[in-house]
Amino acid sequence: MRTIGLIGGMSWESTQTYYRLINQGVKAQLGGLHSARLVLYSVDFAEIEALQRRGDWAATAQILGAAARSLEAAGADFLMLCTNTMHKVAPQIEQAATIPLLHIADATARELHRQGVSRVGLLGTRFTMEQAFYRERLEAQGIQTLIPDDAQRERVHDIIFEELCCGEIRADSKAAYLEIVASLAGQRAQGVILGCTEIGLLIQDDDTEVPLFDTTEIHAEQAVAAALASD
Repeated sequence: MRTIGLIGGMSWESTQTYYRLINQGVKAQLGGLHSARLVLYSVDFAEIEALQRRGDWAATAQILGAAARSLEAAGADFLMLCTNTMHKVAPQIEQAATIPLLHIADATARELHRQGVSRVGLLGTRFTMEQAFYRERLEAQGIQTLIPDDAQRERVHDIIFEELCCGEIRADSKAAYLEIVASLAGQRAQGVILGCTEIGLLIQDDDTEVPLFDTTEIHAEQAVAAALASD
């Protein structure tokens, strides 16, 4: 079994979901008392969030690159960045270490292709929805992305940072998200990507008839497959 290196803490609310899903996945495959071999480097999200707001992505890349090197030194065979937004600096993280990074957008694209989906809505932080680094990665793999309007994007973003990252789950916020999901489906989206690792804490498949693609679940599932793959 390969050792997974997790760069987490962005936020820890979703990082604990990664830990649970990866270990459950390994147990489901191997049975008994098996669990995942992994090492976790958890950053202080307050520091990262402040840099995001200032647009100092170079500084975030330095922090996460150092985390990647630490995980490699600790014996990780490949890396996972437990956040969608910070894949903006994925190239710098890949340059900082010699072990591969399992990119969350690539994992999501593979799952969309598997299900025959080529037109999806995208929910996430404003950075993920509005900047090119995520949408263009999907579009390069034949996935057309739709994003909510400006007021909806602001609502989605604020709920992530003010509520979900703090472990707060509110019924009115859930209703708002489901309304936005429905509006994207009305624009002929075949489904909606939950492109922030906290969104799955708020809405799940049972809440809507619109297919939801939870990037945390997809990323964790493919990490299990990579960890257990034969050489």
